[in-house]
Amino acid sequence: MTAVIYLGLGLFLAVLGSIATFLHRDVLRRIVALNVAGTGVFLALAAGAGRGGADPVAHALVLTGIVVAVAITGVALVLLARLAEKDGEGDP
Repeated sequence: MTAVIYLGLGLFLAVLGSIATFLHRDVLRRIVALNVAGTGVFLALAAGAGRGGADPVAHALVLTGIVVAVAITGVALVLLARLAEKDGEGDP
């Protein structure tokens, strides 16, 4: 029963993040929305892996996905900061 709740919550977060990605024009909000969508996917995958017993391969894939998502988010935020810094140089 708990796995079904986590699976539903994961799918809800994935859809919510995907919709928010297309609705917002601000790049920072889009990055956060993509992280919410990714978190929903990870939650759904972990819930699905836990239904038939502990599947170590699925858990390892989710953990690897989390690490990659954190690294990509860091790179995106640094690029956003550099872009904002470069836009501010032309102003007197």
